[in-house]
Amino acid sequence: QVQLVESGGGLVQAGGSLRLSCAASGRTLGMSNIGWFRQVPGKGREFVAAISWSGGMTYYEDSVKGRFTISADNAKNTVYLQMNSLKPEDSAVYVCASTPTRPEWVPGRQPDYDAWGQGTQVTVSS
Repeated sequence: QVQLVESGGGLVQAGGSLRLSCAASGRTLGMSNIGWFRQVPGKGREFVAAISWSGGMTYYEDSVKGRFTISADNAKNTVYLQMNSLKPEDSAVYVCASTPTRPEWVPGRQPDYDAWGQGTQVTVSS
């Protein structure tokens, strides 16, 4: 059973930066794909970014390209989401998810993921 724990959220002014962490236990992330999603109350959960750990491929939702960077630290079994130039519309609960590496994986397709964290709140003030 994979367990994912997010951290690093908080309150930041527009234009600021935060780095979120997703620490995994129970399955080596080297055999996983990891995604970050975000959810705003009253709206559906949306894809933000993902990384194919084994291949090192990264994927981003259009609105965060050039501002967010997803990366992985094998030694720490942790995935990071560096968020720069934050905007008020980035405010949400950010959740990480994992799935075993498989060729049919679609980064933004939520049913592909079999483990989810509890999330960390990010609030960007204007």
